[in-house]
Amino acid sequence: MLKDTEINGQRFGAIIEAIIFAAEKPLTADEIARIITGTELAPPIGEDEVADVINEINSELEEQGRAFTIQVKGGGYTFATQPKFHTWLEHFQHQNAKRKISPSAVETLAIIAYRQPITKPEIDHIRGVDSGYIVRQLLEKQLIEVAGRYEGPGRALLYRTTTIFLQHFGINSIDELPKPREIEEILKDDDMAEHRQLMLELKSELRPPENETDESAFPEEDGSQDPPENGSENGDSGDQENPDAKDE
Repeated sequence: MLKDTEINGQRFGAIIEAIIFAAEKPLTADEIARIITGTELAPPIGEDEVADVINEINSELEEQGRAFTIQVKGGGYTFATQPKFHTWLEHFQHQNAKRKISPSAVETLAIIAYRQPITKPEIDHIRGVDSGYIVRQLLEKQLIEVAGRYEGPGRALLYRTTTIFLQHFGINSIDELPKPREIEEILKDDDMAEHRQLMLELKSELRPPENETDESAFPEEDGSQDPPENGSENGDSGDQENPDAKDE
């Protein structure tokens, strides 16, 4: 098998496993191929060969009943646990979810994800409060990034989600986000009753606005804003030199 081919005395498959395991972020097949061919005496290797070897590795892991596999997440290959072990991992997932991002941040992130690229005034208009603090938090966590400036009055910064966002939610692209119809199916569950109205209202707000071509289409901010998380800041979004200063 291709994965058993030796490169500088080491198995091709083992080399790929080591590279993916050590990487701080998901790697594409092309990136893995370039890392391998960049070493001394390595033969030319293409991304198709890398993909084939990864498929062989996954087949072997499945045959051995291993708990992990190599999956495509965030646009590249990374190690992940098999879905069938989800029951035993829920404890850790709930713990992580509690300390990662707040409900306000999740709401803001959802707006950006479904409407990107989007300006802060647009986010504020949809949420009804100033979102400066939350936007800064999402930028610090690298879940969103600046995608340029709005071509209109004010030249406000545009925001979009990042590869880290995809990794955080375990998806490979924005296209894998739930569609409105899928959200409605989820909300039919009796356990989701208390969230149903809020989510439906949010989904309605996320529809592309009609006849809103620049920031003047949004009302003036009324001073409402999100409180800082964990009381660590005073909530003043300020006119600092940052992507979400209020004059944008």
